[in-house]
Amino acid sequence: MDTAGRLRAMAVLCRQTAARHPDRSWKLLAEAEFWEHLANDAARDHVDQCSICSPLPEERSIARPAAAPVE
Repeated sequence: MDTAGRLRAMAVLCRQTAARHPDRSWKLLAEAEFWEHLANDAARDHVDQCSICSPLPEERSIARPAAAPVE
């Protein structure tokens, strides 16, 4: 997840620079949105890669509790 953090840091830097340079703020804010979009994609890719991994053997053997008898 280090990649997503770095991309978000770039977005923050763009927003901070936009606050100091109003004449270029439209371009910098658009660039910040671009970095945020990349960060979201990187985070989503990380989750997708983690979900592909198979569960540990002990996780597969966990039984579900039986339903309580109806009276």
